[in-house]
Amino acid sequence: MLTDEDRAGRLANLTELIDLIRPAVQSDGGDLVLLSADVESGMIEVQLQGSCSSCAVSSTTLQAGVERILKERLDWVTEVLGSLDEDIDWETSASMGRGGYTPAW
Repeated sequence: MLTDEDRAGRLANLTELIDLIRPAVQSDGGDLVLLSADVESGMIEVQLQGSCSSCAVSSTTLQAGVERILKERLDWVTEVLGSLDEDIDWETSASMGRGGYTPAW
């Protein structure tokens, strides 16, 4: 069982790592947001926003990029769940960056 100090340390390390990844995502007109983190079980949930919502490689960004980095650098991370911000329409999303739009239908 983790102490409050251990939990706070894990969350701080996770937040710092997300902040290191975000500029790469933002350079393409998107963003990466931490939605939830269970620092005991190692389950992390993130969301891609902005132009990433319509990008054809967003799942690759989540799996080969975000998930890989988090698991490599934080040994307690066991699973990374990712989603896309679907509140933004595809035209607005596509106009924000260089990603290739792939219709969801």
